[in-house]
Amino acid sequence: MIVAEHSSESNSPIDLLAALATEVRLRDAAFQSLVIALAVVVVCALLNIAGVKVVSLTSLWLFVALSAPFALIVVMAPFKIGALANAVTKPTTSTVDILGGLLICMWNYMGWDNASTIATEVERPQRTYPRAMLVAVAIVAASYVLPFAAMWMTGLKATAWETGSWADIAALIGGPLLRVGVVLGGMMSAFGMFNALVMSYSRLPLAMAQDGMLPGVFGKLQKKSRAPWVAIVALAIGWGMCLGLGFARLVTLDILLYGASLLLEFMALAVLRFREPELARPFRVPGGLFGAIAIGIPPMLLLGFSVIRSEHEQIWNMSSFSFGMILIAAGFVAYLVNHALKPAGWTAREEKPQPAA
Repeated sequence: MIVAEHSSESNSPIDLLAALATEVRLRDAAFQSLVIALAVVVVCALLNIAGVKVVSLTSLWLFVALSAPFALIVVMAPFKIGALANAVTKPTTSTVDILGGLLICMWNYMGWDNASTIATEVERPQRTYPRAMLVAVAIVAASYVLPFAAMWMTGLKATAWETGSWADIAALIGGPLLRVGVVLGGMMSAFGMFNALVMSYSRLPLAMAQDGMLPGVFGKLQKKSRAPWVAIVALAIGWGMCLGLGFARLVTLDILLYGASLLLEFMALAVLRFREPELARPFRVPGGLFGAIAIGIPPMLLLGFSVIRSEHEQIWNMSSFSFGMILIAAGFVAYLVNHALKPAGWTAREEKPQPAA
């Protein structure tokens, strides 16, 4: 109902951005991509300012819409058993090597800890989170396995297509309309993922402001939705400034920086398990101290692969690894400067207001 209501408004953000794109008369593909990307950032920011429930409903319906074309492929594939044995899609042109493929897989499966930032806005998180994650793992696995199994039934050779060929495959199985559906599904997938990440990441500046680590302005909440609107706007500006870096560089940097923060999380887990083994926790990794240490070893090995790969990506005439190290060092410098300017924090600590769901 909420989605339909907003879509029917003639002055919705999407209509205004579409009018802007038409007014500036897009001249080339690069500029068009930039305008579309900026539109996604703006719309997702506005949806998040509207509140968690709006984001959740939007994500749910986007998931249903983007899954529908692939569900049709799975349903129609048994009627075309072996029919595509000699079919050929566009030649595979991917230049991604094994390390690049591994990094993209890591990037696709990152973010399970992001849900923790909105735990205060979830009813019964100790019960809800484990169930949601189990269901999510099953859905993710099915969304990969079933379409590939459907392609195996049709007899289409693995060497005849790649990930970007799904639109061509949909046309072979269900015609041009199904092809359009797959293309639209891909666009909705990217939009939905970014929309959910805005919700998750915007709570970090909010928590830091409430703890006095950032100026109190980042803790301002929208009166009706209780969303941290200043944090959302600040992050949206930062994301907009990164649009020119390109997908490969952003993935490399994202994994490098995210991996560094993940390393700190695993170190904190091991230290707390050693110093306060009996501390009450809503979630607990089994296995004692050994389990707390062992669970962090595989992710750190994968992080090592990302470091190796980052040496081959260039940003401003330097490797992505060097650029990432500069960003990490800048974080330490910012923390020290912040602590020097405000030793007691920007604001006095007080009971944190809980954002409404």
